[in-house]
Amino acid sequence: MRFKNNVVMDSKTGKDFEKYLQEIVREWMQVLTLLCVALIPFFLLLDYYTQPPELHIRFAVYRGATTVLIIIEYLLIRFTKPNRYYPFHGYAISAMTSLMIVLMTVDLGGFNSSYYAGMMLIIMAVNMLLSWRPIHSAVNGILVLILYLGFNAYENQLFDSRIIVNNLFFLGSTIIITTAISWVRFRLVSSEYLLRAQLLGANQSLDKSRAEVLRARDALWGEMQLAKMIQTALLPQRTQIGKYEVAALMVPADSVGGDYYDIIDSPNGEKWVGIGDVSGHGVESGLVMMMAQTAIQAILQQDAILPPSAVLDQANRVIKENIARLETDRYMTMILFKLEDDHLLVSGKHTDIMVYRAKQKFVEVISTNGSWLGIIDDLGSVLEDHRIPIFIGDIVLLYTDGITEARNQEEELFGEERLIQLLESNSNLPLQKLSEVIFSTITNFEEIQSDDMTLLLLKNGG
Repeated sequence: MRFKNNVVMDSKTGKDFEKYLQEIVREWMQVLTLLCVALIPFFLLLDYYTQPPELHIRFAVYRGATTVLIIIEYLLIRFTKPNRYYPFHGYAISAMTSLMIVLMTVDLGGFNSSYYAGMMLIIMAVNMLLSWRPIHSAVNGILVLILYLGFNAYENQLFDSRIIVNNLFFLGSTIIITTAISWVRFRLVSSEYLLRAQLLGANQSLDKSRAEVLRARDALWGEMQLAKMIQTALLPQRTQIGKYEVAALMVPADSVGGDYYDIIDSPNGEKWVGIGDVSGHGVESGLVMMMAQTAIQAILQQDAILPPSAVLDQANRVIKENIARLETDRYMTMILFKLEDDHLLVSGKHTDIMVYRAKQKFVEVISTNGSWLGIIDDLGSVLEDHRIPIFIGDIVLLYTDGITEARNQEEELFGEERLIQLLESNSNLPLQKLSEVIFSTITNFEEIQSDDMTLLLLKNGG
């Protein structure tokens, strides 16, 4: 068994390593199954708020049956010893949970259903939690993809080819990314084990060997940067939506950020843009952000035509319930726009909206009002929809407070005035270049980033 730098494990060490690897995977499979048992029924809340009432019972049956099968799988793992067939438990967990999601996508319109995103979560959960060989991550991802394509193709429902290309792109990217993570992690596990074996066998310098082991361990479990890469990869990479040109940048302060933005085409042809900010930053805020993104996407995939205030009201119920279950005190600012040719319909509470009026050559600052998400149960009485006229050439600047609250060494805030001046003086630049100029100016102002930063620009191209 050969690893980096031509280090080779002898036969005995190789066999011992296999047992060690099986023990690790067995422990994490128990964690994975318990997570499935907890989360699969929990997502009934999302089904209830976002899916047609006639499917609620069917989806509950799917989730109930899958939960029972996962409990049986947990018992098999819990009361059997590790062995060389351990990867099949991982495949079984993936197959059962993926089949549940696939059946839901079939019921929701086949390839056109946005519920395929649940399979990305399954691929990430299984491939990132289990320290198995990278080939198993690749096979597991392909198995999920085959289930998705096979069942939906068999049903032969009508679908938009652009949607299936989009779905396959994100599923394929998730498989590639998680397989790469598995490869890195497997190398680190191997190196850590070999270092330990060398330490025990050769009785080398204790301090030096311990430092090497700790570095390998820290690298093994310090995968937050990889989580950041996945979070960033799932952000929309759009440069156009309807008549509007788009440019966006997001940089978390920690490995995982709590800032949110999304650019969405709903099935009924509506165009949407949203931006928000979870209080604090780090893993907990990032988790709430991803819950919000999932809730908004699911609500907008319904056929019903809703104003932004109604979408936020529904999303708030899901987010508040999730925050309560996490036993945390997070909340989230958010504004949601429905894009029309000559105006924006907006609702929500967030930072001010800046609109550069091309004809008058000045920036109009528009305040937002309402309530944050995750604070109260019902937002219906506090949210309103406001119409913002947008003319050809006008530029809309949206941002999170990490932009205006950036501080220099003298503890001076960057502030709105500097942001307005930047927008006015660089409004003639291409939109992507304008976003880069604004962001680089702010990062030069604040040498050490203290909060998540997100910037989103829209320009009416006529």
